[in-house]
Amino acid sequence: MSIQERDIDIERAYNDYADLMYRLALTYVHNREDAEDAVHDAFISYMEKAPAFADAAHERAWLCRVTVNKCRDAARKRKVRQYIPLDDADTVSASAAADTTLAELYEALDKLPDRQRLTAVLHYLEGYPIADVAKMTGTTVSAVKMRLLRARETLKETLGEEDT
Repeated sequence: MSIQERDIDIERAYNDYADLMYRLALTYVHNREDAEDAVHDAFISYMEKAPAFADAAHERAWLCRVTVNKCRDAARKRKVRQYIPLDDADTVSASAAADTTLAELYEALDKLPDRQRLTAVLHYLEGYPIADVAKMTGTTVSAVKMRLLRARETLKETLGEEDT
């Protein structure tokens, strides 16, 4: 593959998957800057490794997995240095009051094991069918269904909702 063809391939992948990767990253790191960094780092890995994919679903799954791994790296770094920039302090406190429900949901998602969180985000927030989530995560349809069931149960307990 020539350099020009590779550039077009990267541009196509970015146009196809960057929004998905950003939303996925945002559910893990909860701030715009770290989510953008994770997506950019994932595309750098894509450019450096230049993997060959069997199909678009395999490419999407690889990019999602790399994005999640970059988010985990960011979370480890954040544990070492937890801070809010002074310029953002007023914005954070004002938006926190307005988005209490959303913040609670993100907090509850954070408490899920990684496998359940990834599965729940891809299925419920991104809208992928269970079969596609199974392909993206490299598991069986049955495993995805079980992870979704367990994630729902944990979220109900965490958020204090009653079974209906």
